[in-house]
Amino acid sequence: MTLMEALIAGGWLMLPLLGCSLVAVVIVVERLWALRASRIAPRGLGEEVCTLVARGQVNLYWLESHSPLGGVLAAGLRNARLGHEQVRARFQEAATAVVHDMERFLSPLGTIASITPLLGLLGTVVGMIEVFAVLVSNDGGERTADLAGGISRALVTTAAGLTVAIPALMFHRYFQRRVEDITVCIEQQAGQVVEFLAHHDGELTLAERHEATADSRTADPDPLAGAGRP
Repeated sequence: MTLMEALIAGGWLMLPLLGCSLVAVVIVVERLWALRASRIAPRGLGEEVCTLVARGQVNLYWLESHSPLGGVLAAGLRNARLGHEQVRARFQEAATAVVHDMERFLSPLGTIASITPLLGLLGTVVGMIEVFAVLVSNDGGERTADLAGGISRALVTTAAGLTVAIPALMFHRYFQRRVEDITVCIEQQAGQVVEFLAHHDGELTLAERHEATADSRTADPDPLAGAGRP
């Protein structure tokens, strides 16, 4: 049976199932691209920030544009002079926003995984209603085409619903686990910076965008180090 034949056999209920499958594919592709650990929380960034803090120079503009983890660390470093508790609180607030962004579209994907089997079940019920309606009619024994159509609709919609729901559920669980892993990585690196700040007694210079732009025209080979000079 071809795809077009399956759509015709399944009736109008195949249209919402087809729409759900297309939405699920788009969400899966987008989340596979967006939920990359190297993009959100690259390893080693916390150590690099600690090195810059030890030198007393941190370019917040570079840090914020580096990655979502960089934005979390920059939010905490802006409050470094207010005490370690404020730094930790800002880390947590910024990390919550990053986690919320990582979970985007996961709820619709989970909804698709939940409702498509129900749509398939609805198709099964509708198909069986048609079958029994034909059987109880006076000429039911002669209307074999109508009987076959009702049975086909019942089976095709059920199969289509499960075909969409199973991969959607698998990817939903996979993305949830990936979000948890990235969140742990963010917490570890943010905690590393907080711990380093707790033992750091030197002066910390925070460079903003206009300072970094001006210093980017200098001959310093390390833009991260040169950006923080007053």
